[in-house]
Amino acid sequence: MMNGLARAAVRFRPSSFVGSFVALLLASTVITACGLLLQTGVTVHLAPVRYANAPVVVAADPSAKITVHRGKGDTSTESTPLPDRARVDAALANRLAALPGVAAALPDLAFPVQATGAGAPVLTAHGFASAGLTVQGAQPGTNGAGGTDGGVLAEGRAPGVGEVVLDAATARAAHLAVGDRVTLTAPTGSGSYRIAGLADPRAGAASAWFTDALAGQLSGHPGRIDAIAVQPRPGVSAKELADQVRQAVGGQAKVFTGDARATIEQPLLLQSNVVLIALGANFGGIAAMTAIFVVMGTVALATNQRAREFALLRAIGATPRQIRRTIATEAMLLAPAAGVLGILPGLGLAHWWFAQLVSHDAVPPGLSLSVGPIPMLAATGTGLLSALLAGYLGARRPAKLRPSQALGESAVERARLGWFRTTIGTLALAGASVLAALTTGQSGLAAANTALGMVMCFLLAMGLLGPLVAHLATTVFGLPLRTRPAGAAGSLAADNSRANARRLASAITPIVMVTAFCGTLLVMGSSLKHVSAAQVRAGMVADQVIGSAGPGLPVDTAARAGQVPGVAQAVGVLQAGAVLRSGDTLNTASVLGVTGDPSKVLNLGVRDGSLSGLAPGSGTGSGTDVVAVDTIVADAMKVKVGDHLPMQLGDGTAVRPTVVAVYQRGLGLGELLLPHAALVGHVTTGYDSKVLVSDAPGADRAAVAAALARLGDGVPVTVTDAAGYVAAADHDQELSTWANTVMAGVLGGFAAVAAANTLVMTVLDRRREVGLLRLSGTTRRQVRGMFRWEALLVSGTGLLIGGAIAWATLVPITHGLTGSGPYVPLELALPVVGGVVLLSMAATALPGRALLREQPLAASAGRR
Repeated sequence: MMNGLARAAVRFRPSSFVGSFVALLLASTVITACGLLLQTGVTVHLAPVRYANAPVVVAADPSAKITVHRGKGDTSTESTPLPDRARVDAALANRLAALPGVAAALPDLAFPVQATGAGAPVLTAHGFASAGLTVQGAQPGTNGAGGTDGGVLAEGRAPGVGEVVLDAATARAAHLAVGDRVTLTAPTGSGSYRIAGLADPRAGAASAWFTDALAGQLSGHPGRIDAIAVQPRPGVSAKELADQVRQAVGGQAKVFTGDARATIEQPLLLQSNVVLIALGANFGGIAAMTAIFVVMGTVALATNQRAREFALLRAIGATPRQIRRTIATEAMLLAPAAGVLGILPGLGLAHWWFAQLVSHDAVPPGLSLSVGPIPMLAATGTGLLSALLAGYLGARRPAKLRPSQALGESAVERARLGWFRTTIGTLALAGASVLAALTTGQSGLAAANTALGMVMCFLLAMGLLGPLVAHLATTVFGLPLRTRPAGAAGSLAADNSRANARRLASAITPIVMVTAFCGTLLVMGSSLKHVSAAQVRAGMVADQVIGSAGPGLPVDTAARAGQVPGVAQAVGVLQAGAVLRSGDTLNTASVLGVTGDPSKVLNLGVRDGSLSGLAPGSGTGSGTDVVAVDTIVADAMKVKVGDHLPMQLGDGTAVRPTVVAVYQRGLGLGELLLPHAALVGHVTTGYDSKVLVSDAPGADRAAVAAALARLGDGVPVTVTDAAGYVAAADHDQELSTWANTVMAGVLGGFAAVAAANTLVMTVLDRRREVGLLRLSGTTRRQVRGMFRWEALLVSGTGLLIGGAIAWATLVPITHGLTGSGPYVPLELALPVVGGVVLLSMAATALPGRALLREQPLAASAGRR
């Protein structure tokens, strides 16, 4: 009987379930999208391309790892991808080639080189020993052209000293042939090379091959290579070969087989694994909790609106068990259908999100989204469980009351909260307060992780204690509504809101969620961008800034710029990363490698020590084992001038440089400063990103800029001033805030639709009230005015509480990340405030107008 009643209620009174259905569908969409990203991150893999013909690849570990001791013999390993490529000793290839099961051990090295001329291509350079890697069955010496040719030469011979082999397509496009000369710019400088041969297109597009020795010198990493591709002798299986190689390598490097070889080809693959898991797990967890919160609130509201129906069922003899079964059946009818319908838009959202990650270089282009049933089942199941739990909780009291008591309570709203709801809400509020106190003494990353839990605790407290908050808000904000300027409509709005605090709380809570989530994520990005831009503007005091449209500037550019007439000092800047251990976590930091004393081109706001200690011959350390540290990093690592800073360079090399200075403008310019010589051998590509120039007193700036522009030797370079550097830095910061904007869009959009959905539900449930107001003489204009004042009351309260939650969350985060408080620009605050107010007005005005079209007598009788 109760199953039939549930089916009849859904069938003949669909308006009572539309709001719940919409909330369940949206929850399924968001959880499906996040689940697919998480699944892709967990199962991320790419088939190797360059190493497809080498079943075993030997390379350095691409991750930094630490062992964390948790007490009583319990240990775990924490890891993070290295910011730069780690390399192995080139001599290891000769040892592996001598193994009995190895046919060839090909040392592989890749780095970009720039051809001369405007629009000239950027080529990927290699040592010629690896030329046959991408050609099936190619072995050294099989071409018959003499020497080691890799089996891939289409014309000519292998390169010798001062020679290069180009791929045939690039040579034809540049109208070059064997015997011609070509000028190429490598990280260590420019040079002219004779073309010794042309390679088969299968060997690689836009590529150049040098002798192995010359390739090592040009890359800036002599004696070091990216990887060793090991090929087996006939009859030796991949497993046998891997075992032999693993035993020979020992702890010098790692052995990669199968799809794991692709992580050496594309280091971004390992980074994308971290990004996707972080988005899918961390953000997906928040999105799932938000979805559950919204679904439970919406279903509970719909259940409470049917209090009269449940009271009538109790009056005619329905048992509490039968009422609970009715609610469960309704959830079983709604939730699976909404979950299934939400899968398709969830797939669309996931594909769009994944494409955005690819376009922002967070995921390699060859990677595809992993689509499987688990995220879809999880989304549907989460919605079903949320609907069941919300329905049970919403009908718990009317189901257990006596029939006569249930009818009485359904006529008016309860004035008090239940003890269970009050207790849990108070605990959630206390937990949020404790977390807020904890975040004040934490670093930026730790504060961010703690603050996310603080937001959820605040929202849970708001959801449970909402009627008390709404009652307080209507008491305070209702006072001006009872004044003469507000008129009868304002007085009606104040009285109705105060008498129906529970209904008002259901409308306020989603507004709080929109404001809290959007405010936290968007203001976090704006604060970082504001402080970073301010530091760059204050810290960049160079007169000229040399950049490149290609991969970078050769390391000798700064020395050549220093010899230009009118130049007082030129400082080369090499951008890289480093890994720092803070407690049981590994964090990456931005690093600048500088040539000489950067004091004349960078004003970093030195708090202690001197940047002159970074210059060679300064007498500090050995000239390279020194570092300058930003104040935020220094405080987090608890170091000061004279201390040693334990760290790993971008390629994983462990160092302990001496701190020679602590400065204040590291967020925009670099959290660590190292001597150029200490950093250049440990980066992925040894090009300088910029050269900062200080003009001599009285020098003609235009003439100096024209002379500096000619330093490219045919490679396009750009010469700008400090303002141009600031603009480029702002652009980079825009890219870094993209993730927060997308998160705010997804969560804020979900919460906004949920808010509109809830507001429409609350207005449509007031059919009797509107009918009685019309019968008692209230005009349509006064009723519409009442709805407008209530919408302003709801939006104002939601903005105030949501803003307070966002501010409490942002203060410790921004202080830990930037050293200052949150920055809220008007161009960010006004759209959020305006959007919330317009959303509230529209979600109340449209259904309100629909109610006013009904006849007052029919509306007061509750006819639908």
